[in-house]
Amino acid sequence: MTKHAHMEPATAQPVSGVEIFVPLNKLKKSPRNARKVPHGQDAIDALAASIQHKGMIQNLVVEPETKDGEPTGCYLVTAGEGRRLAQLLRAKRRQIKRTQPIRCYVDTENDAAEISLDENVTRTAMHPADQFERFHELSQTKGWGAEEIGARFGVSPEIVKRRLRLGAVSPKLMEIYRQDGLTLDQLAAFAITDDHARQEQVFDNLSFNKEPWIIRRDLTADKVPADDRRALFIGAEAYVEAGGTIIRDLFTDDRGGFFEDAGLLDTLVIERLREIAGDMLAEGWKWAEVSIDFPHDHGLRRHYPQAVPLSQDDEARLSEAVSEHDTLIEGYSSYDEMPEKDARRAEDLLAEIDAISAKRSAYDPEVVARGGAFVALNSQGSVRIEAGYVRAEDEPQPEPEPESEGAEGAARSVEDGGTDTDDIGMEAEDGGAGKPLPDSLIRDLTAHRTLGLRLALGTRPDVAMVSLTHAMVLQVFHHGYGRSCLDIAVKSEALGSHAEGIADTEAAETLAARHDAFGAALPDDVGDLFAHIAGLDTERRMALLAHCVSLTVNTVKVPWERSSGNVVAGDVLARALDLDMTAHWTPDTRGFFGRITKAQIGDAVREAVSAEAAERIAPMKKPDMAEAAAQLVAGTGWLPVPLRTPAAVEIEQASDTVMRMSEPETADEDAYSIAAE
Repeated sequence: MTKHAHMEPATAQPVSGVEIFVPLNKLKKSPRNARKVPHGQDAIDALAASIQHKGMIQNLVVEPETKDGEPTGCYLVTAGEGRRLAQLLRAKRRQIKRTQPIRCYVDTENDAAEISLDENVTRTAMHPADQFERFHELSQTKGWGAEEIGARFGVSPEIVKRRLRLGAVSPKLMEIYRQDGLTLDQLAAFAITDDHARQEQVFDNLSFNKEPWIIRRDLTADKVPADDRRALFIGAEAYVEAGGTIIRDLFTDDRGGFFEDAGLLDTLVIERLREIAGDMLAEGWKWAEVSIDFPHDHGLRRHYPQAVPLSQDDEARLSEAVSEHDTLIEGYSSYDEMPEKDARRAEDLLAEIDAISAKRSAYDPEVVARGGAFVALNSQGSVRIEAGYVRAEDEPQPEPEPESEGAEGAARSVEDGGTDTDDIGMEAEDGGAGKPLPDSLIRDLTAHRTLGLRLALGTRPDVAMVSLTHAMVLQVFHHGYGRSCLDIAVKSEALGSHAEGIADTEAAETLAARHDAFGAALPDDVGDLFAHIAGLDTERRMALLAHCVSLTVNTVKVPWERSSGNVVAGDVLARALDLDMTAHWTPDTRGFFGRITKAQIGDAVREAVSAEAAERIAPMKKPDMAEAAAQLVAGTGWLPVPLRTPAAVEIEQASDTVMRMSEPETADEDAYSIAAE
């Protein structure tokens, strides 16, 4: 039985083996303490929190301090220095007095240094699994949250949340962890979901490779990441408010987690897009079509808003707003640096400037009455509204030209077996006033006119440039509405049928924005188009032509075509443009590594990273290897051969090969030499 002694330590010397209460300010660290590296502050904080809520569970072990053989009234802490420091911290926080009696066990029989060493060595730490489950049990049975548990054990709420999440992992997997069948990182990967059945299913389907990222990938395969455009558009708050749940990974940067109900998210997106479409209909548009993905294959002609002059009042107000805004922001690089009141005013002025500036262009009321808009999402999760499209059945139909009496007479005479068109022409020459010229003669004359135009146009590069641009713009922007006299066919291959999802990439959206910018500057009436192009300055005309030409580029290599001439020509063009495809394409799992063989994956990683990295992932199954390769290659700037811009020597060699395959046995003389002669 433990003996208790209540005495003033300064006046009496207790014997070994008794329990005494010593004022905190009379306790000192023993010089024979085995621990030379001091306790960390986190450990002291945790002990202080534990003592505050539960008291001091374990006594300090002390021996009397003596000086010249006489007791000083103080005691040296042989075992429990951490608890002494925790009590001092409590006194510093004014939770207790510095004279607070501390329960101690006196031991003068055993060697103090050995006792100190024994306390730090002869003990077994609790298995982490037991700790995780006990934390979870406290949460379930006592209803304590992370804050309360953290306060009672001196642990931050974030750490408690992680331990609670680990404690909620399937008991089957927890037991495997206890038996060293899983690492802590692997167990943490399973904690991304509370669904025990799903956890166990993923575990059973794992191969020998149990990398944490593979576990997380498989557990979230049917979930929507928070950086998905649909999630960005709706937002976490609105999704949760609608009854959705978000899975969070407390052990990695999950960039906002995973939206568990993809169906609910899609429904919310469509509903909000329909609200926006309703606003479009309220503005007078005939129709507004809603979809998450933009329907790139709609095939409709688009009309763009036309320039409209501002009223005098709007012009005056715009000038005032711009002047005031510029004065406010002068000397600041951003609104964040400005006083709050000025920043708010500057933002209001900017919104007003944008609203007035928007009045500079407007759709023709007839286009609004006949046309509609597509409402969808762009790749960044913002709403994408493209208006001005007119369906074929809503396009204005040209009125039929009235036939002349001569034409009717000609038709009747041929039907009656009388004269052909040449005879009609002779009849007209003999005085048939108002009768049309014979078709054969018209063909003859227009052929001569064509020859004259060709001859004249060849001497006027400036007009030729206008004509070429006009012909291409008609086909690129007006889709067959309007004709050019140049027999030029513009074909722009739809790339969506060759590469899934390519139309929704950032590069495709940039190209579409450029197309719309040019289209908005063109006249809506094709009859005004030639004069408009002729009136452009050289720089703007060349930019418009370059855009139209760019849409005709086609270097797609399809399996059924044996010739690779267009690919070689594309290499020449890429070299001239100094094309760097790393700005537009990244090798990922779905689009690249998942579609090639394991050997090809290894070659890519070996070239992009190292031979050691390629060997490390070689034993993996194909899906895991593809995922690992995508992570390894990311950021290296590596490209597969078809996307690389070859050196000039390589292009020349490839061109020579193509030419040898296509040239006839006897080569013609150089066309330019003949022309020169």
